[in-house]
Amino acid sequence: MKAMYYTNYGEPEVLHEVEISKPEIEENEVLIKIHATSVTSGDVRMRRGNRHSLPMWPVSKLAIGLFKPKKNLLGFEFSGTIEAIGNKVTRYQVGDEVFGLHSKGTYTEYIQKNERGIMSIKPDNLTHEEAASILFGSTTAMFFLQKGNIENAKKVLVYGASGAVGVMVVQIAKFFGKEVTAVAGSKNQEFMIQLGADHVLDYTQEDYSKLNKSYDIVFDTVGKTKYSKVKHLLTENGVYLQTVFGFKKIFQMILTNVFSKRKIVCTISTETLEGLAFLKTRIENGEIKPIVDKIYSLKDIDKAHDYVEMGHKRGSVSIKV
Repeated sequence: MKAMYYTNYGEPEVLHEVEISKPEIEENEVLIKIHATSVTSGDVRMRRGNRHSLPMWPVSKLAIGLFKPKKNLLGFEFSGTIEAIGNKVTRYQVGDEVFGLHSKGTYTEYIQKNERGIMSIKPDNLTHEEAASILFGSTTAMFFLQKGNIENAKKVLVYGASGAVGVMVVQIAKFFGKEVTAVAGSKNQEFMIQLGADHVLDYTQEDYSKLNKSYDIVFDTVGKTKYSKVKHLLTENGVYLQTVFGFKKIFQMILTNVFSKRKIVCTISTETLEGLAFLKTRIENGEIKPIVDKIYSLKDIDKAHDYVEMGHKRGSVSIKV
């Protein structure tokens, strides 16, 4: 079967097509033919593999491979059809269309996955390209918003609101009935309103840190803000959320969380089947919608990486396998 490998760090061109054996499943696993995957910012950072791209340097570098990648297959999201099941599988049948997350890489035609892994039956109202682009952003958004006590919050500010995580933060916060201020570029102002944001700020024209408002949650989805510039925007018990961070921010988080009622949360998100079930219901009800900017073929995945790395995508970029 075909797969897109990278054996060295570098530009998108390091991704190259190889032929590998189709996975053999264990008794509690399923074999999935992938119809679509995606390119996330995390894929781009790992492909680059340098100090600038990787958070938590040098620990992260040691984790993925000091001189060359330990794992040659990138990709995290998938949508596809189950082609075979192990003899102890009870949750799925051959022919089921499924979507989910897979940490072992999805830039390939087939994967094997434990039936109890992070996946579920694909919602009928999504194409494979849409299903393969929604979970990374939505699970990350939901994880951090829960850390920020979204249920009891009233006002949320989202910086980087037009990216894969940002568009999900806006939608999920609105689902919970919160007042949302979205910070995005000039071309995405109207899009943010259509997505449900109550207020939109163009970061190329206005300084978000000079807003005369208070927020229960300030969520930086792209790692481009500083706590020193946003802490005055937080309510007395407000929470500052960051998905991209380094040791300096962790140290700042510890100090702030000890000596202030305001909190900083910067951590690695985790996914659960319960969280996936919640998001799937929201998707099926049309309360959360996938935002797919572009779709590329697997053989053009280098072009997809190049586009994502430019940093101006709206929502997600899908790959048709």
